[in-house]
Amino acid sequence: MATLSHVNQEISLVATLPSTPRGARAARALTVAQLMQRKLPFEDAAQVVAELAANAVTHGRVRGRDFRLALRLAPGPTLRVEVSDTRREFTPPTIPGAPDTEAESGRGLVLVSALAARWGTDHGPAPLKTVWAEIDVAGPISPDRGFHDPVDQYSVEHEA
Repeated sequence: MATLSHVNQEISLVATLPSTPRGARAARALTVAQLMQRKLPFEDAAQVVAELAANAVTHGRVRGRDFRLALRLAPGPTLRVEVSDTRREFTPPTIPGAPDTEAESGRGLVLVSALAARWGTDHGPAPLKTVWAEIDVAGPISPDRGFHDPVDQYSVEHEA
């Protein structure tokens, strides 16, 4: 399992995950676990990772190739999230537009833009594409929020 390590006064995690919905969920879970361990707020980072990983799995998937999650916590502290895939031709728009109100998808980058201080796309050696976002995680987790992932916190009520 990947863990955050101290390198050059920067904490980092790099994990290669399968380009499947399960891999996207694992990316989110790794992020939450690492930030919770350091008693840092994780809600915004979890949502950003979920959106970027879902995009990598949905739009960046190439059969037989995985995607990479990289987290870097720099002084400030600022968390830099990077999600890399091998579908360079599917680059997200630099300014995400508002989706059609009837659309069932298309809001992910709008959320990333709202939660991150800045975000963008880098291209590495072909065919590599990395979508990154930087999030301020300066404050500790509020005691009233607890240390549990909010996704697991609320039960879903079923109609009888």
